[in-house]
Amino acid sequence: MKITLKVWRQANKDAKGSMKTYRLDDVSEDMSFLEMLDMLNEDLTTKGGEPVAFDSDCREGICGMCGVVIKGSAHGRYESPIATTTCQLHMRYFADGAVIEVEPWRAGAFPVVKDLVVDRSAFDRIIQAGGFISANTGSAPEAHSTPAPKHLADRAFDNACCIGCGACVAACPNGSGMLFTAAKITHLANLPQGQPERHSRVKAMVAAHDGVGFGGCQNVGECAAVCPKKVPLESIAQLNRDLFASLFKSV
Repeated sequence: MKITLKVWRQANKDAKGSMKTYRLDDVSEDMSFLEMLDMLNEDLTTKGGEPVAFDSDCREGICGMCGVVIKGSAHGRYESPIATTTCQLHMRYFADGAVIEVEPWRAGAFPVVKDLVVDRSAFDRIIQAGGFISANTGSAPEAHSTPAPKHLADRAFDNACCIGCGACVAACPNGSGMLFTAAKITHLANLPQGQPERHSRVKAMVAAHDGVGFGGCQNVGECAAVCPKKVPLESIAQLNRDLFASLFKSV
């Protein structure tokens, strides 16, 4: 395959960035998108150029580090017929001779560090605000000693799948991180262990979400459409219900 890449290059968060054009020949359709970027960087390095900075770690669709916007879609979601992370997107989904634009996540709460790398520590601050269980429950109980109804357990697992990649933020026209926040809140809200802090948790995490600079949710739904782990949009409804209920609770 021959492809043309238009990649966002930015030296640091204070520098002015721009799109740079590169051409690659002999790209295998079996390469992942990140392997193709590796190929580009090897070519740039050989020619004495500066390689493109991008995040990656597991390259197995688990860690959520690899996210970039590909042809206007987070993770290249609309290039692939399946929900996928960037590292699992393969070049066979692109036509020979394709022109592919590659950009970082675009959100006020995700400042660009360099090229395609953004600072997603805003997510960490939301988790620090309440995405955990701190109530003293004694020693670890047997796994089946505190049963949960199956429909609640399923809902908890659906939300526990969130890998914090930030695709929801990048896809949202308002730069909202509400699907991520809702996933973390809904996960714990549907488990017995999460009940003691349920209402204080939602207040604290929503306040942290707003405090770090994310936009408000307008229920566009693009966040769920591009989520590689298919976190459901209805999780935001669960967050809103819990937040409303917390107004009448003494926490």
